[in-house]
Amino acid sequence: MSNKKKIAVVLSGCGAKDGSEIHEAVMTLLAIDRQDAFYQCFAPDIKQHNVINHITDEEMNEDRNVMVEAARICRGDIKPLVEYDPADYDALILPGGFGAAKTLFTLAIDGQDFIVNDLVERAIKSTYDVKKPIGALCIAPVMIARLLSNVKVTIGQNKEMSSLIEKFSSYHEKTNHGEICIDRDNKIVTSPCYMLDARISDIAQETDSLVKAILELS
Repeated sequence: MSNKKKIAVVLSGCGAKDGSEIHEAVMTLLAIDRQDAFYQCFAPDIKQHNVINHITDEEMNEDRNVMVEAARICRGDIKPLVEYDPADYDALILPGGFGAAKTLFTLAIDGQDFIVNDLVERAIKSTYDVKKPIGALCIAPVMIARLLSNVKVTIGQNKEMSSLIEKFSSYHEKTNHGEICIDRDNKIVTSPCYMLDARISDIAQETDSLVKAILELS
């Protein structure tokens, strides 16, 4: 039986403007594989909030399913989030993207009064309760701060979002390109990614560092 560590990755569709940010998602999976660990992708099996034309930024008159779209990123190897059990995994990671802020939680729709999808909340809290590491990229750390409170996270340097994190009784650590934030006490690792005006090489560096830290904490 393999003793490789297993990481669950929660996706929110496929595409920076209405789903998971593809660079962040793919490089997270690559970083996990390069560290000789396994990954399993999950997504909520629900209707996508909207569909955005990534060329024009215009909303399209289409209906799509979050899990079906997320399956594009992981070549169809995906499970519905309702099946996630932290007992089966060593850690949980949530990439960002506007889809995360529409589907996993509603920050992009409702602002600071956002709500978190029930299955996403259960996944995060159940992982935290059994003291297994949680990683969050880009905008996703705002959700972590809301659900867990009293944690240290980063979204880079955005003043509005860092103030919101502190409103949730959590602490924001300012970061720059390629940097991550590690809250060792709570086993939370976060990175700003495209919350900064980043290059793809910055994303590669951050996901690699984040996954290494997650595995060290697990």
